[in-house]
Amino acid sequence: MSIIKLHDKHFKTYISAQEIDNAINTLVTQISNELKDETPLFIGILNGSFMFVADFVRKYNYNCEVSFVKLASYEGTNSTGKIKKLVGVNENLEGRTIVILEDIIDTGNTLQEIFEIFKDKNLKQLKIATLFFKPDVFKKELPIDYVGISIPDKFIVGYGLDYNGFGRNLADIYQLTTQPTMKNIVLFGPPGAGKGTQADLLKEKYNLKHISTGEVFRFHIKNETELGILAKSYMDQGNLVPDEVTIEMLKDEVNKNIDVGGFIFDGFPRTESQAIALDEFLAEKGETINGMVALEVPEDLLIQRLLERGKTSGRSDDQDESKIRNRFDQYNSKTAILKNYYTVQNKYFGVNGVGEIKDITVRLSNVFDKL
Repeated sequence: MSIIKLHDKHFKTYISAQEIDNAINTLVTQISNELKDETPLFIGILNGSFMFVADFVRKYNYNCEVSFVKLASYEGTNSTGKIKKLVGVNENLEGRTIVILEDIIDTGNTLQEIFEIFKDKNLKQLKIATLFFKPDVFKKELPIDYVGISIPDKFIVGYGLDYNGFGRNLADIYQLTTQPTMKNIVLFGPPGAGKGTQADLLKEKYNLKHISTGEVFRFHIKNETELGILAKSYMDQGNLVPDEVTIEMLKDEVNKNIDVGGFIFDGFPRTESQAIALDEFLAEKGETINGMVALEVPEDLLIQRLLERGKTSGRSDDQDESKIRNRFDQYNSKTAILKNYYTVQNKYFGVNGVGEIKDITVRLSNVFDKL
């Protein structure tokens, strides 16, 4: 689950591409069983139905014809003023079985117009198949022969449906939701980049809670919480702590700090699966990740910085260059995956991490202010 913004409104994931595909498979099976011995004409009503029709007919393995039409109005000479007509149907429809493939049926007004238009075409039969159906607002005494997914009366976009022209290309269906109120940042930086220092400064400036994965782990293990004991059992055996345990710790930390302006996530997520889990968790709360902000510092400079730090820090992993380079290799491989994940959402921001602490804080703040 995730939250997106189209124009001035926010939408959260509602129906996945897989669920849509399953619904279309069911519709194809139902219609095939009834009409496989004849050649139906499938008609899609533009604009919203184009994706549904394309996927439906690819799965329909019997003889059929396909056409697209658009409902249009023209000025009439009678008292009604405007008459609806279908633009695009040029075939001789007499004696034919017509199946209207609708993307969504809500009030039924469009469906009523379609019935009126086709009633004098001398069809063999007219059937209606809709991918989405809103039974709560459907007010017409009209037959709907095939329904993919029934949904409540909520505004949706995606899979051909739009909001002021945007959203038709989305593979999933998204539902209108409230605007997120938090500023949630994934802060990344290679070892020695000063990420912890900057997080401490930025959390005060923006009233954010800094959640460091390392500190969260240490807290749970030290206090022997249920999650801490579970995590330690994996660590004692030399195994990585499973994602679901780490995610539960993070959820617990977020739920304890619901009154803050948002969160700086430090050291999490580290994998795409963790990033997806974080998106889903925040979306359940009507929130989202605003951006992944990565401090970018040349590796050679950081190696020298860490070796210098190792002279006084007592950390063995700061005193061995080969160990330091191994840490960078791990960071780069993980960051590359997450960089791609957030880049496709237009949420990745690289920031120059070289210079005085206050100058770097200014650069980071310039990004934070825009998110």
